[in-house]
Amino acid sequence: MTDGDFIFDYARRERMGLDESVFCDGKSVGQIAAICEDGKKVDAGLLLTRLEASVFARLPEELRDLMDYHALSRTAFFGPVRAVAVVGKVVVVAAGTSDTPVAYEAARTLRHTGVEATLIADVGVAGLWRLTNRLEEIRQFPIVIAVAGMDAALASVLGGLVSGAMICVPTSVGYGAADHGRTALSAMLASCASGLTVCNIDNGYGAACAALRILNTMNNLARH
Repeated sequence: MTDGDFIFDYARRERMGLDESVFCDGKSVGQIAAICEDGKKVDAGLLLTRLEASVFARLPEELRDLMDYHALSRTAFFGPVRAVAVVGKVVVVAAGTSDTPVAYEAARTLRHTGVEATLIADVGVAGLWRLTNRLEEIRQFPIVIAVAGMDAALASVLGGLVSGAMICVPTSVGYGAADHGRTALSAMLASCASGLTVCNIDNGYGAACAALRILNTMNNLARH
């Protein structure tokens, strides 16, 4: 593999406020290793997403030693990680335990940028009391990421109960009629709760980036 196989966008954060990440699905072990080696030369901290445990295990040991790998979310931090600078602004709410891989992908993406998100899991509407017990806590956050599969009712319920920005992530969790997340996606898009932002199926990374855009805008407004 040559350096011509990839061109990493190290200036993306300066240009648009978001770091480029390494989407590992579809990349070979050699390609991932080469990107990490390139980042190491400039002491860049990289976020790797969709990094399967089997692929991580095949990376050179010297690169793995420089990674903070989280198997459930299939994410890794390579190299230096920013210190936490933002707390109490984003909550990630997962309907079921099966939705937590996507929820953790969102939380880990935020953490890589220095934003510490709160994760609240297993509060789906099948046991509505679990959600209502945490509702006042959720209302304290200006940005709410709702992660849900099956009928994705969590998004509509939360959307009608909280005033913060709502970013919704449908997941591929569910039986046959859930259609690998398409039912959840349609339900979130068709929600009667107003002003929901809806991301692609299983795209916790995209939801985190949407939250970061909002946070960056809030920071810019505060400075002016």
